[in-house]
Amino acid sequence: MQLDLNQLRELLAVFDQTDISELTLKSGDFELTVRKGIHLVERGTPTFEPPAGGGAPWGTPASPAPPALTSVAPGTGSESGPSGTSQGNAGANPPVPAPIAPPPNDKKWIDVISPMVGTFYRSPAPTEAPFVEVGDRIKVGQTVCIIEAMKLMNEIEAEVSGQVMEIAGQNGEPVEYGQVLLRINPE
Repeated sequence: MQLDLNQLRELLAVFDQTDISELTLKSGDFELTVRKGIHLVERGTPTFEPPAGGGAPWGTPASPAPPALTSVAPGTGSESGPSGTSQGNAGANPPVPAPIAPPPNDKKWIDVISPMVGTFYRSPAPTEAPFVEVGDRIKVGQTVCIIEAMKLMNEIEAEVSGQVMEIAGQNGEPVEYGQVLLRINPE
């Protein structure tokens, strides 16, 4: 299958008008993947978008669209509480600590946003310690949680270093695409 530039433009225009979020076109040694809805919104800091092959919700500059990573004013967001897992865990999960109150001179927090619909898990297994706790310092590339989607465990990694200020996702509970999972005060 050979596409000229006009056919490709027409295909992209049709793609833009549908509810499809990802399209991959392969022809011989040519491959094109187009994603929509995984962008960042600027609110006082640079915006980001996931890298082409990544499972992490951050990357290079993009235009505003439904958020995958946003900065928010300190102290906003929902409170979190304890929750059980759907994996038949006999032991109790530790409660999700309340967010740390930001100091008065605090900059904007960065939201870690769910890149997919699935089930949020704070730890690699029901009996293991959570990946991160409120107050923990994290580094780029560190796993902060897991989203289970269609029986696949997708590790969500930090793309910024900083301090975990809030864990908004509840262990074992469903999360939606674009939902805030964690809030980080970047370093």
